[in-house]
Amino acid sequence: MEAKNEADGTCGYTLEDLLKIEAPPPPEDFAAFWEETYRLATARVPEYRIEKDIWSPDDGVKILQLRFKTYDGFEIGMWIARPESSTGGLVIGQGYGNLATPPTSRNPGLIVALPCIRGLGISQCAQIPWKPAAHAGYGIQSRETYVIRGAVTDIWEATSVLTDLFPDTASNLNYSGGSLGGGLGAILLPWDHRFKAGEINVPTLAGPMQFAFPGSGENPGTTRRNAALSDPACMRALSYFDGASAARRIRIPILMTPAPADKSNPPPAQFAIANAIPEEFRILRIREVGHRAPTPKDVELEKELEEIRHRLFEAGNG
Repeated sequence: MEAKNEADGTCGYTLEDLLKIEAPPPPEDFAAFWEETYRLATARVPEYRIEKDIWSPDDGVKILQLRFKTYDGFEIGMWIARPESSTGGLVIGQGYGNLATPPTSRNPGLIVALPCIRGLGISQCAQIPWKPAAHAGYGIQSRETYVIRGAVTDIWEATSVLTDLFPDTASNLNYSGGSLGGGLGAILLPWDHRFKAGEINVPTLAGPMQFAFPGSGENPGTTRRNAALSDPACMRALSYFDGASAARRIRIPILMTPAPADKSNPPPAQFAIANAIPEEFRILRIREVGHRAPTPKDVELEKELEEIRHRLFEAGNG
């Protein structure tokens, strides 16, 4: 693969080029690996405790801070924002960063759960680096030990905590994630049939597609690219963390918003995921830029996206 790095964040691709991108085929046991991983993460009754109430900026919304133990022994912190009257649940997949504040209600009526994946935010620990570039390399030599496998299972287990604590969310359960959270969503949604609908925004984790494009500075994408190109074992491991390969199996409505210009996350990798979602389940809207301040057109687009989210996550749809 020839590396391209355009200053405008397009990687030298036009929108027409991007809409034609197809991801390479996954390993033969790709589905078996993720089906078994899902089984491991959801086979037991969730083990959690409510630590405290958190001040809420929204009248009528109560925020809880919780902690649960994962199937493989990690302690994961999460927040749940609960309105007085519930119409369902929304699980948010975080982007890179160390979250210190709970979610505020974006979708009226939904109980919102925001877990901090292992090593980040209120799930920081002694084993895993909390700096994004270093976090992205933790355990990367093996599919079993790679931190992104754990991040996916953390979200699955947080979902179990949400539905155990608030059973009414199970009838209208939704997912939303951007950047890293978008890539995690592409990987986790095909195997977890509890979710009714989802949103994937400027996703990372597009497997081999992302390795053709040099990153700038120290960032998670550069970490994965350097590891994959320097060590065949890492390349093999990372082929199991390809959001495009997983997205082919999505069978619920997805609001998909890639960007054709993004200096942090190669657009060809984003569109590999977008194009892989079966057309009958894909609601495609295209941003002008990703991972930067929105353009005036993107500000206008956000108004449409809010309307789509409201319809998509509304009880009774899907």
